[in-house]
Amino acid sequence: MAQEENTEKKLQFEEEEKVLCFHGPLLYEAKILSRQWLDEDPELTGPYYYVHYKGWKRTWDEWVPESRVLRWNDTNLNMQRQLKELYTGKSKSRGSSSTASPGPDQQAGKKRSRDSSIDKQQEDDFLNKPEIRVDIPDTLKGQLVDDWENVTKNQQLISLPRDPNVSEILTRYKRFKKEKKSSREVDEELLDEVLHGVRTYFNNALGTMLLYRFERHQYADIRKEYPDKEMVDIYGAEHLLRLFVQMPGLIAHTDMDADAVSVLTDHLTDILKYMQKTQKNLFLNEYENATPGYVSLTNSS
Repeated sequence: MAQEENTEKKLQFEEEEKVLCFHGPLLYEAKILSRQWLDEDPELTGPYYYVHYKGWKRTWDEWVPESRVLRWNDTNLNMQRQLKELYTGKSKSRGSSSTASPGPDQQAGKKRSRDSSIDKQQEDDFLNKPEIRVDIPDTLKGQLVDDWENVTKNQQLISLPRDPNVSEILTRYKRFKKEKKSSREVDEELLDEVLHGVRTYFNNALGTMLLYRFERHQYADIRKEYPDKEMVDIYGAEHLLRLFVQMPGLIAHTDMDADAVSVLTDHLTDILKYMQKTQKNLFLNEYENATPGYVSLTNSS
């Protein structure tokens, strides 16, 4: 453990503080029950918070990295509403527009109660979903550990834009599948749908779930330098692999039935096997050293 004074500097949120916390692609109201700086496990390092999600069973209390925690403020609450609309298909008209004419208190109370019932039903549906597994091959698990060490311990960065990028990797995978089997054995329409979904998940999850703290300034610079490009055209296999680690949580928040989930996880597993097969050609052998100015900026933020 880090010394107490260093912990206090690095931990940005307080115990008992009400916050918003990412679970999958969505933000939920949560309360911080405990906090500490973890440094004993290469896959769990930095500021972590033990959170309870409001309205969820205590069994879902968990330790989360600081990157998943946001302040409870109007800006982030608006983000929460936008993400909810995006991922659940809710119409904005059903929501809480600030320009809507206020009704009687009794009517407003009924609406809040109705919304609470809907939210509770969504939470119950999520809790009752079966566990989703996407198995990472052992050699790719080693790749994940090396990736973590390079970025967080060695303070190195992945050179961007990557070649091949995520979009190119998925295109190569599709070509590989078509060449490996006859066109009659490949459901190209379904494959295109899966690959489109992976691209969408990547673009949406990168900035909120897939970056280590040391990479965030690089990400901000990249967004400024390439404002018209999607992140699948900038980042590569290293961050795509991180996405697959998060995919079970992302899939759990969808409305897919068991059969659809099974088909999707089979495809994701097959993509991982392809990445393992072509590992030497997809992943960087060496990361670049960050400049002293970049290191100083990151450590001071």
